[in-house]
Amino acid sequence: MPLEFMKKAMMTGLGMALKTQAEIEEITRDMIKKSKMSEEEGRKFIDDMMKKYEDARNDMEQQIRKGIVEYMGKADIASKKDLDALKEEVEKLKKMCGK
Repeated sequence: MPLEFMKKAMMTGLGMALKTQAEIEEITRDMIKKSKMSEEEGRKFIDDMMKKYEDARNDMEQQIRKGIVEYMGKADIASKKDLDALKEEVEKLKKMCGK
């Protein structure tokens, strides 16, 4: 199997970022053994795969956060920041009323 094909196949799986880091390392090491890469090629391949895994995981987290923020805006649900501001205002009003 050519190295580039293996990388593309692995990237497809990593794009989902559904596997754990340990699973990715295990799959990558298995691919290295099967393709008979040199130690240096194997090390570079693992580094590349872990970088892609982290990038995919971070991208997925950002997309989830963005989706949550959009949902919260559309659902008109108060954020923690909104609630904290209201608590602060209530405390000020209590002080003004002498409570």
